[in-house]
Parts: sequence; structure tokens; C-alpha cells
Amino acid sequence: MSQNKVLSLIGLATKAGKTAGGEFSTEKSVKTGHAFLVIVSEEASENTKKKFRNMCEYYHVPIYFYGMKDELGKAMGKEMRASLAVQDAGFAKAIEKILSDNA
Repeated sequence: MSQNKVLSLIGLATKAGKTAGGEFSTEKSVKTGHAFLVIVSEEASENTKKKFRNMCEYYHVPIYFYGMKDELGKAMGKEMRASLAVQDAGFAKAIEKILSDNA
């Protein structure tokens, strides 16, 4: 149930134009200070996970490893996505609350 909440919040944030999907856009969003939350797929390579973990730690952006690539992509209305950044504080807080409650 809560998994659908996360994905639907990602969908809403995307419709509102408040997400950046894909490795390049996510990285750009974090480095420019636009990202409030980063979600990396559990299926992402160890290299990708390490890269985003280190980057988010450096820029003080919360990061979660969640979902499959196709689920994240589908939630954004796109093809598979290994990573995405939420660029809105409200959406980020709501998603983070659900994810931390499940952790």
C-alpha cells in the first residue's frame, strides 16, 4: 500500500514539474542545489549507488534506495529510470516520511 503512495507522489511531483529523472539530470539537480530528495533504484549498479550516496552526503541531500527501475520510470511517465531527484520541499518531505516509516 505505502509503495503505491511513494510512486503516486513521484507521479504528482512529475506532473507539477518538480522532478528530474535519469542520472545526468539527477546529478545536475543535486549539484545546483535544486534537489530536496534523491531516490535511486534498488536495481541500480553498485557504482551508481556509490556515486549518488557520496554526492548526496557531500551536498547534504537525503537519499533513498527504493523500487525497481521500471516502477520509477512508470511513475514519471517515462521509460526506466535508475535515479530521480525531487525538486520540491513538500513532495520530498511527504515521500521521505513514507520511506522512513517503512525503513
